[in-house]
Amino acid sequence: MPVFARNAVSTSHPLAAQAGLRMLWKGGNAVDAAIAAAAAMTICEPVSNGLGSDAFAILWDGKQLQGINGSGRAPAGWTPEYFRRKYGADAKTPPKRGIDSATVPGAVATWVALSERYGKLPFGDLLAPAIEIAERGYLLPIVVQQKWDAATPELGSLPGFAQSFLPWGRAPRVGELFQFPAAARALRLIAETKGKAFYQGEIAEALARFSKDNGGVHAVQDFASFQPEWVTPIAKDYRGYTLHEIPPNGQGIAALMALGILGNFDLASHKVDSADSQHLQIEAMKLAFADVYRYVAERSAMEVTTEQMLDDAYLASRAKLINMKRAQDFQAGNPVKGGTIYLTAADEDGMMISFIQSNYMGFGSGCVEPNFGISLQNRGHGFSLQPGANQVAPGKRPFHTIIPAFLTKDGQPVMSFGVMGGNMQPQGHLQTLVRMIDYGQQPQAACDAPRWRFNAGLELNVEQQMDAGVVQDLVGRGHRIDVINDSYQDFGAGQFIWKMGDTKKEGYVIASDSRRDGLAAGF
Repeated sequence: MPVFARNAVSTSHPLAAQAGLRMLWKGGNAVDAAIAAAAAMTICEPVSNGLGSDAFAILWDGKQLQGINGSGRAPAGWTPEYFRRKYGADAKTPPKRGIDSATVPGAVATWVALSERYGKLPFGDLLAPAIEIAERGYLLPIVVQQKWDAATPELGSLPGFAQSFLPWGRAPRVGELFQFPAAARALRLIAETKGKAFYQGEIAEALARFSKDNGGVHAVQDFASFQPEWVTPIAKDYRGYTLHEIPPNGQGIAALMALGILGNFDLASHKVDSADSQHLQIEAMKLAFADVYRYVAERSAMEVTTEQMLDDAYLASRAKLINMKRAQDFQAGNPVKGGTIYLTAADEDGMMISFIQSNYMGFGSGCVEPNFGISLQNRGHGFSLQPGANQVAPGKRPFHTIIPAFLTKDGQPVMSFGVMGGNMQPQGHLQTLVRMIDYGQQPQAACDAPRWRFNAGLELNVEQQMDAGVVQDLVGRGHRIDVINDSYQDFGAGQFIWKMGDTKKEGYVIASDSRRDGLAAGF
């Protein structure tokens, strides 16, 4: 059921939601709550994020939207030649796992930057719940345990993984107590130094040693030089609302493009769960991805601009390619002519924050610095070794999948929201917004409804609760569909906070996706 409250936190783990509420009860604001929840999530859901994660956020500060890009950069020693020497001349990308898949982590620096600019409480207070959870431990929930156990065969032999995450020589079982004292040590140092120990002190030195000992080239200077970037979100109007996303190097522009394409159709004239409605959304998403995978990279390296990709005339021309009777494998157009956690928090003074942080694939690189429990992401795998906008280079940021989102109307905040799960994220943004805006569904109903997921070519996954007749209709149009009975793995999960009106009187509607062990909470 949706929760109604004047102060709100929604996460994919109840202990993290409680951590955020503790900050609000102490007199903190939405940013304080989000940081506390994010820190707790590094302990409660290490399969999806950790102290070695990256992060992004969009927030309404009471007057305007602000974005922050906390994605990490490549170490100074990373060049195409470096990877080809190690992995062979035929290598196309950096490796999927191991120390050479990890860029400099950006999550901790993002917490600090948000706290310094917007927080009300002392930074150390925000990490206290996470430290407590790491020291005392918590009982493993079902979804987290399933992913933990599934990752163990692939990652168990990687440096530091077994020491940190296989406490009995195996993954913890459901209901077993997991304690993480190494991460508690790291969190205490981060709290005491406002993050400096992570990037310029004891933790940075430990990470550099760990990298060198395991064949990597991360240096202390790579950590010391990192800073998150404050950015202006990019936006697209849709049916009187405006969707805002973080600009590239992320894939949020895919959701904007897909909505821009759908704006050329009268979607509400088709029933909410009809094959016609689903087909239009699928084809619009495929068109958007065709361009995103061709053009999106570090913004300064892109050969086209975001403005060109979001141009109304260009998106209208792409919309004309959709055939209502036939699924298509679209190619990129020419715009020049025309494992992740998400959480959100809001307070009664009107501040709202959309926050996402991720190790990328489950447990990221699989490498864990053992003294401080730093589980490093594997975002470096998102680089290419081939010439082009996304080719790896020292200090460069790779193509990123994690994207927070924010919805406004007439320049005022409406909803902070996000969906987890690789390329499912813009697809989830699209599907849930269509349900809320075109079909008037409330946030909890929209995020619990059955979803589809485009993979590549004509291939789709759909959740098993999708109407069988609709699935057969889509198959008849040429979609190649697998019906999946694993909602978390293939269809993400999300959190949504919708502003009702006067936040001191009416507050918010808070939703948490049933695909995760989450909690929507407030007071």
